Amino acid sequence: MTLRKPPLPHKTCPVCGRPFSWRKKWARDWEHVRYCSERCRRHRKGSNASATDVN
Repeated sequence: MTLRKPPLPHKTCPVCGRPFSWRKKWARDWEHVRYCSERCRRHRKGSNASATDVN
């Protein structure tokens, strides 16, 4: 007998457009998670982060 996990909830990242799944570390605030990664969060649209990066 094989036990299967229920499917995990998915969201789509507004920056890269890729789907991402629920992670245990997001369990408390899944409703507020918008970005798939820290990189996408830093490069979100309308941010001034790229204007301050001078290389």
